[in-house]
Amino acid sequence: MVRPGKRSVRLLCCSSVAALVVVLVILVTPSAPPVYTYEIVHTYPHDAQAFTQGLVYVDGQFYESTGLYGASSLRRVELETGNVLQERDLDAAYFAEGLALVDDRLIQLTWQSQVGFVYDRETFALLDQFNYASEGWGLAYDGEQLMMSDGTATLHFLDPTTLTETRSVQVHDGDTPVVRLNELEYVEGEVWANVWQTNRIARIAPRTGKVVGWIDLTGLLDAGTRQDGAATGLTEDVLNGIAYDAEGERIFVTGKLWPWLFEIKLSRVE
Repeated sequence: MVRPGKRSVRLLCCSSVAALVVVLVILVTPSAPPVYTYEIVHTYPHDAQAFTQGLVYVDGQFYESTGLYGASSLRRVELETGNVLQERDLDAAYFAEGLALVDDRLIQLTWQSQVGFVYDRETFALLDQFNYASEGWGLAYDGEQLMMSDGTATLHFLDPTTLTETRSVQVHDGDTPVVRLNELEYVEGEVWANVWQTNRIARIAPRTGKVVGWIDLTGLLDAGTRQDGAATGLTEDVLNGIAYDAEGERIFVTGKLWPWLFEIKLSRVE
């Protein structure tokens, strides 16, 4: 019987170790989160003067929070026509931001004032106000807790009754923090977040902050339809506004100063 020499044994061992290292690297290297593209199912009118900051769908209508100093409001909007059915204007000192519905209360954030407002859902009467330590950007409710973004990679979780913070989590794609989280929506166990000044929505696991998917909405609004943001002194009319119809499993998206609101269907990019 021919026995392998020491050199052959060493080469065989080295090859086995190298193969094992490759297998281990494959096993421990996290895969990139999947990317989803869209199909437009329906296009609805939207007020092109509405600087959309928060959007909630309930019972065939939208509740919308619009921003800018001197133009901030809380609105009830008809889906099919985009008509404003009810409106409450904020004091000019406030720049309105995210919005969420908790039972019969509408919770609205403001940008840098560190104050939020609580309204009666039906009458828009002011019921209460509360404070928070960061800026206010986006807000969503999962049936148990509120989730708030502040323009960083942090999601803050608030008790829906006391409106005080209970915990926070850092949102990340692999090892990379995902900053500029803006308008939020809770969708089937995930929190979706517009990433400010991009055409992307991050799909986030709220317990861990891990990004489990990306939605690419590039081209949703034709470039020729966009307005010049110079008049506001702020950003141009970017994507911002996500609403979910849980019963009908419908996804709605729009943007700041957009003349349209889109119902979309997602498909995974292979």
